[in-house]
Amino acid sequence: MSVDGSHTLTEAVEAYAAELAPAVGDVVRRAASVVPAFAERVLQAGLTVDDLAAGDLTALPILTKDDVLAQQQADPPFGGLLAPGAGVRRIFQSPGPIYEPELDETDPWRWASALAAAGIGSGDVVLNCFGYHLSPAGAMFEEGCRAVGAVVVPGGIGNQDLQARAIADLGVTAYVGLPSYLKALIDRFDELGLPVDRWRLRKALVTAEPLPDSLRALLQERVPTVLMSYGTAEVGLIGYETAPGSGLLPGPGLHVEVCDLATGAPVSDGEGQVVVTLQRLDYPLIRFGTGDLSAWMTGADGSARLAGVLGRVGEAVKVKGMFLHPRQAASVMSGVGGVAAWRFVIDRVNHKDELACEVVLDDPVNAGESGGDAERVLEQVRSSVRSGLRFAANVRRVEALPEGDFGRIVDARTWD
Repeated sequence: MSVDGSHTLTEAVEAYAAELAPAVGDVVRRAASVVPAFAERVLQAGLTVDDLAAGDLTALPILTKDDVLAQQQADPPFGGLLAPGAGVRRIFQSPGPIYEPELDETDPWRWASALAAAGIGSGDVVLNCFGYHLSPAGAMFEEGCRAVGAVVVPGGIGNQDLQARAIADLGVTAYVGLPSYLKALIDRFDELGLPVDRWRLRKALVTAEPLPDSLRALLQERVPTVLMSYGTAEVGLIGYETAPGSGLLPGPGLHVEVCDLATGAPVSDGEGQVVVTLQRLDYPLIRFGTGDLSAWMTGADGSARLAGVLGRVGEAVKVKGMFLHPRQAASVMSGVGGVAAWRFVIDRVNHKDELACEVVLDDPVNAGESGGDAERVLEQVRSSVRSGLRFAANVRRVEALPEGDFGRIVDARTWD
């Protein structure tokens, strides 16, 4: 073992992969026999199922989100990735759009283990503040909460006054959602003058945006247990904390790799893309690239853990727990007349994401004497962003944009 402990980390990652190799090999063999699109993918890579049956999938190219989108567009709705006869309860839509099936089984996204790590279970009343409309996050956590025996209040992201009163009236004991939204609810509870002795919320499992130490400390003044987790719309749970700052323990039912961006090969040292193989047959995602960057670390118990989400591989940026992609922004803005140039700017104020859309108006609009034409264009931008991107943005008129910023998403956030 080297002085810096790197050999211990390599051993932990190798032990993790070796333990899961038989299950990974089994799902590859079985998926190739029931999911034609996967069998074709193996063939197109110049491989056979026997090449992958030992559980080492390094030779198989990573399946990207763009690949899934292309397959779904060519063969709707699921691109041939859903096994014939698979039971589907609900269908969700993520940016792209990519459609995700909810399989007909208990806790199909496997969040129960992360909830249990936060102490959430039977006897808890959980306020679920993830979205329920088209996005799968609300249903993901509802299914997980039901699996651990908790009662769910389906709050979504909505009226904070009503949600704060529900915390007091219903004896809410736990929360799932964005960490920034939990802070907003704490602040709103106090602003409404609700009785402090009716604040019983003691546990929170948060995800979808960073949790800096400063924000965790603020939250823990009112919610003693605040743990971080990580997942995606396509995969569900990927990893979760078992204690604050412990690193993300890979979840059950999947194999996680951190892969070199140039070669796609798994690495144990340094940053790379999080690549996931799900151990399920009805909708197998095998060597699926999440687009998130992470690195391995060693937990206090010697286990291999992910060091959080350290960035994105592509141009997409996560805002308020949802992805904003330049391609989607360009598509929405192209439908708005009267705009000569635009950019989106993301900032972080009081531990909360704020999205602005800065627009330069066409000369004919600028020349309007009444200003009514300009306001009409700005309102159309607001409406188009809200309906097309599912974000509320502060739309503001500017005279010019910094050179090179036309059509860009500028991330001005810091995470101190």
